[in-house]
Amino acid sequence: MKLFIQYLKPLFNRILKGFSVKFIGTIMDLFLPLILAYIIDSVIPTGNINRVLLWGGAMVICSILAVTLSIKANRMASSVAKDAVQVIRHDLYEKISYLSASQSDQYGSPSLISRLTSDTYNLHRTIGLMQRIGVRAPVLLIGGILMTVTLDPVLTLVMLGVLPFATVTVYYVSKKGVPLFDQLQQEVDRLVRTVRENITGARVIKALSKSEYEKVRFEGVNQRVVNAETKANQTMAATTPLMNLFLNLGLTFVVLTSAYRVNEGLIQPGVIIAFMTYFTIILNAMLSITRIFVLFSRGIASADRVYAILHTEPDLEVESIDRKDDSAHIRFDHVSFGYGKNPILEDIDFTLNKGETLGIIGATGSGKTTIMKLLLRLYDPDDGIIRINGMNVNSMNLKELHTKFGVAFQKDFLYADTLSENIDFGRDLSQKEILKSTESAQAKEFIDSLNSGLKHRLTPKGTNLSGGQKQRVLLSRALAGDPEILLLDDSSSALDYKTDSKLRKALTEQYQDTTTIMIAQRISSIQQADQIIMLDKGRIIGKGTHEELLRNSEPYREIYRNQSGGEEIA
Repeated sequence: MKLFIQYLKPLFNRILKGFSVKFIGTIMDLFLPLILAYIIDSVIPTGNINRVLLWGGAMVICSILAVTLSIKANRMASSVAKDAVQVIRHDLYEKISYLSASQSDQYGSPSLISRLTSDTYNLHRTIGLMQRIGVRAPVLLIGGILMTVTLDPVLTLVMLGVLPFATVTVYYVSKKGVPLFDQLQQEVDRLVRTVRENITGARVIKALSKSEYEKVRFEGVNQRVVNAETKANQTMAATTPLMNLFLNLGLTFVVLTSAYRVNEGLIQPGVIIAFMTYFTIILNAMLSITRIFVLFSRGIASADRVYAILHTEPDLEVESIDRKDDSAHIRFDHVSFGYGKNPILEDIDFTLNKGETLGIIGATGSGKTTIMKLLLRLYDPDDGIIRINGMNVNSMNLKELHTKFGVAFQKDFLYADTLSENIDFGRDLSQKEILKSTESAQAKEFIDSLNSGLKHRLTPKGTNLSGGQKQRVLLSRALAGDPEILLLDDSSSALDYKTDSKLRKALTEQYQDTTTIMIAQRISSIQQADQIIMLDKGRIIGKGTHEELLRNSEPYREIYRNQSGGEEIA
């Protein structure tokens, strides 16, 4: 509910205007039965055709006004819903963009996607329907009751006798329905996750002939969504038959009471016709209110999920200034970190001077990529301090911090856009800077061979490029703009030795002032580094130059022998 108040408050004047138009149109509907009763009981007995036509014309005018104003109000309601949800979706997307890595891990990508899509769609429907029916139904209900009071108070009391039962039914069913719709959205999250997994791993699934297995798995997840939606809808659907039961019982009592009162001459036939019309209006209004509660229950569940994201407090706050005189460009001071209760890095300690290159090598899962993530402050270390130019990264503005880096991750992505836009990445770089980066990343040759060159348009994820070509484009993006710190996470694994050697030479000659941290599986990619650390289970088991590690680290020597046969690699 807080979400609706927050985002509808700026649109209050438009909503109020729409409510006014809807209210007037609804009042026109309420006048029709009253005019009809007057024509039957007072005008027709006089035999004056002109008066009949006059009041008949009044009914036509009321009908036209009711329809016209209702259409106008519905358009205004749709416009308000569109504008409100547009802002909600924008703010939600922006908030998701600034969530820390740990917060994104906590919610999960599937949940964030479904909140941004299906939940905002539910909010759009709820806001629109609340304006269209949320005014009309209560006005018809209350106005209908007031009109019936003016016609015959006794019949009105008979009719009102069933309304408490209807109200209690709507309250309890709605109270039970909100948690069920929240559970439904959680099942939708799982469905989105399964679809993303199947799309991402489509090639592997086909290669391993697991298509049937994945179909069965998807069917299970899909069935859970169906079951959750069925349970929620069945619970909420109970309101309609119960409402019909109560209101039709009321209608039966009204008809019986009317028969006695007409027989005793207490009311006229026209009043009975008008009363029955108003009762139908009240019946439909109650059913509409039931529909509102059904949709509102779903909207509240979605609003709570969206509100939770929008009001997630940042967990990577900028701390007070912490600077020390330090000649090192980058310093990891006894840093430890774990994802939750799982320790990943323990007592990581090293320094890098400006322009130096650090190579990191180790087995899969040893924490190599995590070092980069901590340096980028995607996560905060559990213990220890990370400094850049003597400044604790926790006391640096995140935007200022991130502009220092050029990054090429192991599992990086390419947009469905031109090569130039993928390299520029919204930084407004000059053509000269882009060309320099492609030349250094050894991408210029294959880009020049394309008909459109840098204007060549990529498919989503760059599937129209080979693995080596994609890595060189990603390297170009990392190098563009002459970053202060370059982070390369196994970003040359798809390159042949010759191209890899040219890349290392270009980095040495053209980026002398850039401090580089390079993760690699091949020793040949890092053997020229100023410093190499070898990780095992999150701990440093070897540190030094290539020659020092060959002398002092048996695990390093063994990897070297396996990769090179003991021969020095160029």
